[in-house]
Amino acid sequence: MAIRPYKGILPTVGPRVYIDEAASIIGDVVIGADTSIWPMCSVRGDVNYIRIGSRTNIQDGSILHGTHDYEGVPGGWAVIVGDDVTIGHQCIIHGCTVESRCLIGMGSAILDGAVLREGVFLGAGSLVTEGKELEGGYLWMGRPAKRVRELTDEEKAWFEYSARHYVDLKNDYLK
Repeated sequence: MAIRPYKGILPTVGPRVYIDEAASIIGDVVIGADTSIWPMCSVRGDVNYIRIGSRTNIQDGSILHGTHDYEGVPGGWAVIVGDDVTIGHQCIIHGCTVESRCLIGMGSAILDGAVLREGVFLGAGSLVTEGKELEGGYLWMGRPAKRVRELTDEEKAWFEYSARHYVDLKNDYLK
């Protein structure tokens, strides 16, 4: 079963959402319209909540999970992902915020308290360390991620293209 409750809280799924049957969506999770979650993804809203915007795609093997409330982090860290975000294959999105119109390259990890501002392009295999804030409009890469350069107009257009492509793809799966 792809969608299941935790402690009586069932995920809320918006209209026209595709969730692959091999994905797991658990607990306090809200997913916006036209979003897609692909095979082997784990979106586990058990120790904190997860909010995913509209037209976002979370690709195969990615993990979204928060951090629980404890003395060192009152309230813990939730996961918030904006609209029109592409999260590539096998990413770890843990207790962080990814604002709208971002692209997270395959195999990247974003850790607790990190914030990616709107328009971040994070290169494949990158690591965003705890509490780091990435400014939008730039390519960030590395372990740890560093600002490489300003995005080109073509790269900025990729945010919309990727989101639109995955909306079309998930519509094929929903037919």
